[in-house]
Amino acid sequence: MNLSLIDILLAHSGLTLLGAFHPDPADGVPGFDLGQRGEATLILAGNAGPAMWQFFSAQRRSEDEPDPLDRWSSRTLTKIASELSVNSGHSVTALFPFEGPPYLPFQKWARRSGDVHSSPFGPMVHRRYGLWHAYRGALLIRSALDIPPATATPSACDGCAEKPCMSACPVAAFSTTGYDVPACVGHLDSGRGEDCFRLGCLARAACPVGSDYAYGEDHARFHLDKFLAAHRP
Repeated sequence: MNLSLIDILLAHSGLTLLGAFHPDPADGVPGFDLGQRGEATLILAGNAGPAMWQFFSAQRRSEDEPDPLDRWSSRTLTKIASELSVNSGHSVTALFPFEGPPYLPFQKWARRSGDVHSSPFGPMVHRRYGLWHAYRGALLIRSALDIPPATATPSACDGCAEKPCMSACPVAAFSTTGYDVPACVGHLDSGRGEDCFRLGCLARAACPVGSDYAYGEDHARFHLDKFLAAHRP
């Protein structure tokens, strides 16, 4: 078993290998203690760009299934973990960011890869995919696979003088003091936020990094619909 094989298996389900590292006890990986340093590999899996949406749209069980993307992610990665366990002889477990509380520290794990940094308006920006990626789960492999050493890459935001993400929101919901959720929700709920729905947040769409991986309209609208339903008063 190696990263190339795992990358292929993920790609066959529209997912992307977004990082890998050998966890330490301080990383908060379930089932680890001080005596298990370097004895496992954690593979971060998620979507980057629109590829996952095609698989999810074809495989979701119904239009009214609760939390359909989380459930699809659980089915897909659990199946991949099972296949890897059977074929490799190593224990492989699927872990997910949406199971909790307590919730697993996926953002901390993402930073361990060295490929992501916090953006000025909050979400993590990937050096290749920009803001058009998300972590759908992780594969915990009870074996230390050969992986490239994590190297700290500079944030793409450091060299971005204009920072268009901070000025693109029509209701100025993003500022150096934080995210004004009520302003965002009010705009989306007002009927004036069609461009936000179509592009998946104008602040996100304004970032020049990873623009080739921008979500399609159905994908973008799905996430904003979920966001609005969760935050509507």
